[in-house]
Amino acid sequence: MDRPLPGRRSGAARSLVAAARESVAAAPATRAGDRGITAVADDRRRDLRGARSAALDGVVVAETDRLGKRSRLEPPEPANRYERRHPGELVHVDIKKLARISARGAGHRLLGTRQSQYSRDVAGRKTRFTGYEYLHVMIDDHSRVAYAEVLDDLTAACAVAFLRRAIAWFAERGVHVRAVMSDNGGCYVAHDYAAALRQLGLKHHRIRPYRPRTNGKAERLIQTLLNEWAYARIYGSSHERTAALTLYLNRYNYRRRHGSLGHQSPASRLNNLIGNDS
Repeated sequence: MDRPLPGRRSGAARSLVAAARESVAAAPATRAGDRGITAVADDRRRDLRGARSAALDGVVVAETDRLGKRSRLEPPEPANRYERRHPGELVHVDIKKLARISARGAGHRLLGTRQSQYSRDVAGRKTRFTGYEYLHVMIDDHSRVAYAEVLDDLTAACAVAFLRRAIAWFAERGVHVRAVMSDNGGCYVAHDYAAALRQLGLKHHRIRPYRPRTNGKAERLIQTLLNEWAYARIYGSSHERTAALTLYLNRYNYRRRHGSLGHQSPASRLNNLIGNDS
C-alpha cells in the first residue's frame, strides 16, 4: 500500500480540506463573533491591497503610517531666498526670550547645572527670582545692518518704544525705513503698534501663521546673537551681558563678514550713505 510522503496530504485529505474551506466561505456569518472576524479579514485584505498599490506607486509603505498628514507626502519646498534692492525698503523685527543671569552665576546653558536658579515663597506663592528678559531685534533686508536692545518685557508698549528708537537709529545712518515685517505675536498685532506704524508712515507686513521662514533674516540674526554674544562666554550678570551687546553689534555691522553678502560686512552696502564707512 502506497503511503503519502511526509509533509504532504493524501488525495482524500486534500479533498476534505477543500470542501471544508468552501463550506466555511459559503456559510453566512450569523454570530457577532463571526461577523467581527469577517470584518477584520476584509479590512486586512483592503489594507494589503492599499499597501501593494502604494508600493507600485513608489511610496514607501512603512512611512505612510508614520507621516500622518497628506502634506508631508509632498516634496519639501525649495528655498525661497529674496532680497530687497535698496536699504530701508524692508526691515524685519522679532523678539527672543532670554533667561536672566542669576546672582549665583551662569545657568545650565553654559555650566550644565541649574544650581544657580532659585525661588522663594512670597505671600504663599513660589516665586522665581531669576526670570527672563527679551531681546528685540531689527535687521535691514538689503544690507543686513542690525539693531537690537534687551528689554524687560515684550508688551506692545515695549515693542513700540523699540520701533521708534530703531527707526531713529537707522535714520542717523542714512537709511529711510519704509516697511516692517513681523510675525503674528501679540505685541505686533496690537492696536498701539498699528497706530505707531501709521504715525511713522510705515507699511506693516505680517507673515502667514506657522511660517517663520518668511521672516528668516530676523530668525538668523537671533541665532547669530545667541551663539556669538549671549552664550559665547560666561557673564557675571545680565547687566554685563547687555552692555556687551553694543560692542558686538558694532562688530557685526562693520567688521563681521557675511557669506550672503559676498563675504563683506553689512556696512559695506551702505558705503554710499553718509557716515557709514567709519
